[in-house]
Amino acid sequence: MKTARLAARFDPALAQVTWIGHSTVLIELDGVRLLTDPVLRARVLHLRRVGPPAADIDPVDAILISHGHYDHLDSKSLARFDRATRVIAPKRVRGFSDVLEVAPGDEVAVGAVSVTATPAEHVRSSVGFLVTGSARVYFAGDTDLFDGMRELAPVDVALLPIAGWGPRLPAGHLDPERAARALELLRPRIAMPIHWGTYSRLGLKRDEEEPARRFAELARDVDVRVLPVGGTLHVPVEAAVK
Repeated sequence: MKTARLAARFDPALAQVTWIGHSTVLIELDGVRLLTDPVLRARVLHLRRVGPPAADIDPVDAILISHGHYDHLDSKSLARFDRATRVIAPKRVRGFSDVLEVAPGDEVAVGAVSVTATPAEHVRSSVGFLVTGSARVYFAGDTDLFDGMRELAPVDVALLPIAGWGPRLPAGHLDPERAARALELLRPRIAMPIHWGTYSRLGLKRDEEEPARRFAELARDVDVRVLPVGGTLHVPVEAAVK
């Protein structure tokens, strides 16, 4: 199947968030293009891509890596990008010339936006990211629910993991119920579920869309946008939180 190409496109009145699949999200804000946790291949070890193929992506200003697990940090997916691309991560990423290692609380300027590493309750050397410009976009990475989420509030868009790739979801992750509780702390205008329906363990059969349906049912007083892989969310910035 031929893959689509996601070219650079900016509307100053909009923040644009495109779900490439799993935890890979293209955030376009204030003329800056950021890509989170690029995992783009049809097969990664014992995982197979059950969602549509990942789009080809034009150059980005920075790649944000939340942690080193292979479904978030895939060297062969990263090899598709120019080695001079800035990488922001909690640990060294080999093969790139501009790597900034961050810990929770560290802030990095990328063009007109700031990228702040946030805590994550997952494994050692895990972070999330808060992208701030004319809108505030929170990418949770992999994390469990933690009380410090309330310190990030309010945000315009919360990109929250809601599932996994195996038959069970261990501690250190958000399921639909805990992700819905996270909304009470983050107080986002819009919630977008990620980390679901894209990769599955070989031989595992299940309803890939059930976690997203469950999350949408549980979320209260929040605009939940369940995107298809490759879908784009347009967020007007004139109403952005301050």
